[in-house]
Amino acid sequence: MGNPKAFLEIHRQEAGYRPVHDRIHDFGEVEQTLNTRERKLQASRCMDCGVPFCHWACPLGNKAPEWNDALYKGDWELAYRLLNSTNPFPEFTGRICPALCEKSCVLNLIEHEPTTNRENECAITEGAFREGFVTLHHPARNGKRVAVIGAGPAGLAAANSLNLKGYEVTVFEKNEAAGGLLRYGIPNFKLNKAIIDRRLRLLEEEGITFRYGEAVECDEAFASQYDAVVIATGTPTARDLNVPGRELKGVHFALEMLAQQNRVLGGMEFSKDERVTAKGKHVLVIGGGDTGSDCIGTAHRQGCKSVTQIEIMPKPEEGPVDPQNPWPNYPRTLKTTSSHEEGCTRRWNINTLEFIGEDGKLTGVRVQEIDWKPNPEGGRPLMVEKGEPEIIKAEIVLLAMGFLKPQHPQYADNVFVCGDAESGASLVVRAMASGIRIATEIDKYLS
Repeated sequence: MGNPKAFLEIHRQEAGYRPVHDRIHDFGEVEQTLNTRERKLQASRCMDCGVPFCHWACPLGNKAPEWNDALYKGDWELAYRLLNSTNPFPEFTGRICPALCEKSCVLNLIEHEPTTNRENECAITEGAFREGFVTLHHPARNGKRVAVIGAGPAGLAAANSLNLKGYEVTVFEKNEAAGGLLRYGIPNFKLNKAIIDRRLRLLEEEGITFRYGEAVECDEAFASQYDAVVIATGTPTARDLNVPGRELKGVHFALEMLAQQNRVLGGMEFSKDERVTAKGKHVLVIGGGDTGSDCIGTAHRQGCKSVTQIEIMPKPEEGPVDPQNPWPNYPRTLKTTSSHEEGCTRRWNINTLEFIGEDGKLTGVRVQEIDWKPNPEGGRPLMVEKGEPEIIKAEIVLLAMGFLKPQHPQYADNVFVCGDAESGASLVVRAMASGIRIATEIDKYLS
């Protein structure tokens, strides 16, 4: 702990976002960076707690006090080595992680000004790439082969860990490139895809083989070709909204828009009929989570007329404290993202009744305000109608209501499931932790 009084003398300083009037015209990353001096000052605020709750909260077990101390002292290489010892891809989590560690920081309990771990993580990693601290590893091979099905964060983490243990790893990916939701779900304004490509080049140079455009069925015949198989196929089935009018043109799953837009930015072309765009349209996003927020930011950059976001659940608590989920747990409080700041009407306790259209095209959505009351039999609260139905004007609706947990058949003994494919939709950092854990299990199994 380099400066034991820093947390008393230095306030939390975030890098912030590019100005709204500038960023909504492109898909460049919205988050800015602090200069080296300011970043080191932010790292100095870490108190190196005797019981580091940040370490407890992080699914990867990141040792934030250690690499924050190294960063403050100017030893960027040591900071990266400490960070990379638990986190294989800190350039991803440093940009898109909700920072469970920060919510559990003791400074968040005391002052609601936690250490800027996520931004520090990103700065350390970019510094490491810039200064050449990121080196290649060529482990001795043990003669055993492992297949990884799915190249999302869980699959990549599993492949990386197994490769470093000496296994010959082949990754099968049904899409044209690796990354999973990192590439096809998260917009470029949060994670530039060049960041993913940079890491993939390293993984390939370290010996991992990637086979794209191959949708693999993990039957006994396939599993028998390898010493072990990892299934990391994520949660491919989005939750649908089966109300009248669902078939109208203009009603889409969120990922139809997000994935296509990322592909367009990657150079892929689509016909006018195939294109899912909000340009010149009133947009309604159904779902109040991060995917819905990503739809809002994408709609603005495509040139929409307006965006409304509705959520069937009540409005979360405002402010830093959640009485129902106290520190050091992650608070379920109102979250305002960079996309919300760009302009959006947000409403809660809204139930969707019907999609309305003319000549097969969407023109609006009939909704109704509702309330929730306790269920006398326990369990999920009961939904009750409140007020009269109304119509929200919309030419495009984006369904961002989450994903269904996959159901798996009985696999052979050498087949392992990890990430969202195992748990259902969760966080990128949890998927990565799951991939690392499954690699350890496979290593024990094969040893």
